[in-house]
Amino acid sequence: MKILLVFTGGTIGSTVSEGTIDTSGNAPFKLLHLFEQHYPEHQQLHFDTLQPLQILSENLAPTAWTTIIKAIEKADPSQYDGIIITHGTDTLAYSAAAVSFYFYALKLPILLVSSNYPLDDERANGLENFICAIEFIRQQIATGVYVPYRNPQQAMQVHKGTRLTCSLQLSGDFYSVQGNSAMQFEQGTFEKITSIRLRSRQAVNLTGLNPAAVKPNFSDQILMIKPYPGLDYRHFNLSQTDAVLHDLYHSGTACASLQWGEQHSLLEFIKRCKAENVAIYLAPAIHSPDAYQSTLTLLEHGAQMLWNMSIEAAYVKLALAYGNFTDQQQILAFMENDIADEHIG
Repeated sequence: MKILLVFTGGTIGSTVSEGTIDTSGNAPFKLLHLFEQHYPEHQQLHFDTLQPLQILSENLAPTAWTTIIKAIEKADPSQYDGIIITHGTDTLAYSAAAVSFYFYALKLPILLVSSNYPLDDERANGLENFICAIEFIRQQIATGVYVPYRNPQQAMQVHKGTRLTCSLQLSGDFYSVQGNSAMQFEQGTFEKITSIRLRSRQAVNLTGLNPAAVKPNFSDQILMIKPYPGLDYRHFNLSQTDAVLHDLYHSGTACASLQWGEQHSLLEFIKRCKAENVAIYLAPAIHSPDAYQSTLTLLEHGAQMLWNMSIEAAYVKLALAYGNFTDQQQILAFMENDIADEHIG
């Protein structure tokens, strides 16, 4: 069995020296050495390795996704049974979405593997996550992009790449949107939790678009805004912005009131975006028959809701859309289609 290993740095590719965690050129070899020690059948596997990046993932920018994707394409994925990308945890959910959206039609398993601590730390889950990825490929569980990750004192979960969220605050735990991972891995066996759809490029109908023409170009001019009480929209300069993605509270809402002044109202900011010809999108929100009046008001004033999608997936998909298309209708068609199982429900 032949597997392509793509090392990019992160905690799993780091060591500790004098109280500082930083990437190390020796860490990838540490991972493989540990794997050989703990996986008796390792001789049945052949690894080809690449290292297009060596960074801590908090330092990642959209251009890094292009670098990773181009390195994989240059290696000719068709000659492999699967691909494993080692990655840091801070931006893991974003990179998982980027790889998912670009390689949605690749009929191979691609797994992103991280570690909560450097591999020399006995608390690290990196080796366990890596072995799960190996078993996923070896057992031919599915094609598509997945992220195996074991939270402390919990069973190993395998997350769909477009449904992984950033880790919880003040912890290194990861979950899928709504807490529904794709499957669980215990004692060498994968158990499905949610449905997995295997689709070909032809099965995704992108009206008016040629999906094969999508390039690994991600706009770095998507402004993402997080709501909080007192948010003042006067602080934002839209001159170098392709589009705005406005995060929402858990109920799919944001401030639509003028009670505390126009500077705090998203309605007024939507007007400003329209005046400056900058599209504004909202996420996340579950589409349902009923919605809060504030949400309906925002939509009536011209905001575009990206329904049933995590904020991480929405951001990356917008970056890919604006990196490839200039026509607004093409962008909307790309955003509205369920390309990589990113739509919930």
